[in-house]
Amino acid sequence: MRVTALIVCAGRGTRMGPGAPKQYRVLGPLPVLRHTAIAFLNHSRISDIAVVIHKEDRALYEEAVRGLRLLPPVIGGATRDESVRLGLEALADTAPDRAPPDRVLIHDGVRPFVTEETIGAVISALDEAEAAIAAMPVFDTIKSAADGTVTGTIDRSILWRAQTPQAFRFPTILAAHRAVAGRGDLPPVTDDASVAEALGIPVRIVQGSEDAFKITTEADLRRAERHLRGDE
Repeated sequence: MRVTALIVCAGRGTRMGPGAPKQYRVLGPLPVLRHTAIAFLNHSRISDIAVVIHKEDRALYEEAVRGLRLLPPVIGGATRDESVRLGLEALADTAPDRAPPDRVLIHDGVRPFVTEETIGAVISALDEAEAAIAAMPVFDTIKSAADGTVTGTIDRSILWRAQTPQAFRFPTILAAHRAVAGRGDLPPVTDDASVAEALGIPVRIVQGSEDAFKITTEADLRRAERHLRGDE
């Protein structure tokens, strides 16, 4: 069975401030993206890896992954969901000597500390499900609010914080992305589970890890540096 990791790195990272996009910032001795790619390269159940990049980032990308065995990069689109769809289409449009993957794990390039256990768990979940995501339960009390005033308390027992990787049987998620592309009648798509949900595809939840936090701001990058040193 061929299992491909599709790492999404086409964003510009404006919340990080000036400098290189966050996926190419240096974390310890290596770029963030390289840490992420290595986590998947080191997993025995991952067959290959493709990365979706911004059209202006090819030089940064080539430097970040130099020497790693990856599939050719895919140029992303204007939005995350478009970038993922383009990545999936590239995996579907294979050479004669390589069939499309059976399973695909879609992962944020700026979650470098994804664990071996989480990768294996979402892959295994696909034995019985069409889709599975890593997620963490919510422990804080969650309030709804309007105009700066609390309007209610939400039952946190039903809430989960979605992470990546998000795993799918490849034909299922490719068809789902094709079906929702360009539709204006759907809620905003912020992850690939949302694409599956929009078409009524059940999504299994797998316990994620607090280590798999997303690097979005300078504070997150400092946290990642502490994590890499073992200080947290």
